[in-house]
Amino acid sequence: MKSMRNNTYTQIHIQLVFAVQNRESLILDSWRERLYKYMIAIIQNNRHKVLAIGGTADHVHILIGMRPSQSLSDLMQHVKGCSSKWINENRLANGWFSWQEGYGAFSYAKDDLPNVIRYIENQAEHHKQKDVVEEYKELLEEHGVEYDERNVFKPIE
Repeated sequence: MKSMRNNTYTQIHIQLVFAVQNRESLILDSWRERLYKYMIAIIQNNRHKVLAIGGTADHVHILIGMRPSQSLSDLMQHVKGCSSKWINENRLANGWFSWQEGYGAFSYAKDDLPNVIRYIENQAEHHKQKDVVEEYKELLEEHGVEYDERNVFKPIE
């Protein structure tokens, strides 16, 4: 990807993973695609490229080509804040909707993208065998990320 500066060239691919507050299954099939389109628009309006988006009723995965013109934390704050506001304004969830604090962000080489895209597109099938916590821990371990067991997509007590 070429940035707005003439002499800056980047290729940054990041998979983002984040969960619904308390890992509740609030993202219904009836409006999931609308949510994904809304999130894609937010990301594109921030000049990044969406390569894949998928998830289940309790979490979302997004693979992006990221431009260096914005911090990842600013982008995630924008995506999560705007999408939860949109869900609540349109009364799509049964009750108040919010995303759990934090997220996972995992970088990939260009050669890895086809496998990551396939993985994200097959989330429903993938989660018939393991839940989001198992999956998230595997991603953290695969990428060598140290984590606190107490903060891994656990319901808030």
